[in-house]
Amino acid sequence: MSPVSDNQWLGLHNNYLVDVGTNHRLHRDVVDDFTAMQQAAAQDGLDLQLVSSYRDFARQTAIFNRKWRGETAILDKNSQPLRPDTLSDEEKLHAILMWSALPGGSRHHWGTDFDVYDKTSVEKLNGRFDLVESEYERGGPCYLLACWLEQHMARFGFFRPFSESTGGVAREPWHLSHSAVSKRFEKARNIQALENALSESEIEGKATILALLPSLYNRYVLNKGNTSAV
Repeated sequence: MSPVSDNQWLGLHNNYLVDVGTNHRLHRDVVDDFTAMQQAAAQDGLDLQLVSSYRDFARQTAIFNRKWRGETAILDKNSQPLRPDTLSDEEKLHAILMWSALPGGSRHHWGTDFDVYDKTSVEKLNGRFDLVESEYERGGPCYLLACWLEQHMARFGFFRPFSESTGGVAREPWHLSHSAVSKRFEKARNIQALENALSESEIEGKATILALLPSLYNRYVLNKGNTSAV
């Protein structure tokens, strides 16, 4: 098994993705386990479907830039919208990174990680679905799925990398990662490659990001939380 390259973990290049339908792609070594988990959930009456799967560096940059420019809502830790015009660049950066990864620093770049929901349950609402924590708690449309995953996901080789907030990335009960394959990508991560990719990118707020990158890398990319003053 060949080692993961910088371009691969950064989401700049891939040659291992498989189309799993509905515009979603996963790592080829993850597909069978995902399909088995999906079928098992269906047998228990749950419509486990993908919300988001593989995203490349360019798409992650577009997501980040829309939030930086105020074109997409920035949320606080309670999933409530913030006013970007009241935030400094550093405050805005931390608010964005709580919910949206840095380009190059997203686990979605690997094809091993994805977001799930109960499609049928959500559609019965006939309304808005925001992919927020309350939707996966008691009374929410994806509560039963969240409970099922807690009990069964490890059997299929998956875990929640953001099961609890450490002061970095917010808690994401919808985000699953394939334990074995994602470890290969985790080992490949390094701050120098990320700095190089960001320096050459068209990301908004670049000067602020690069100035704070060592702390951002530990807090959000490695998800070690707020281990230093920022």
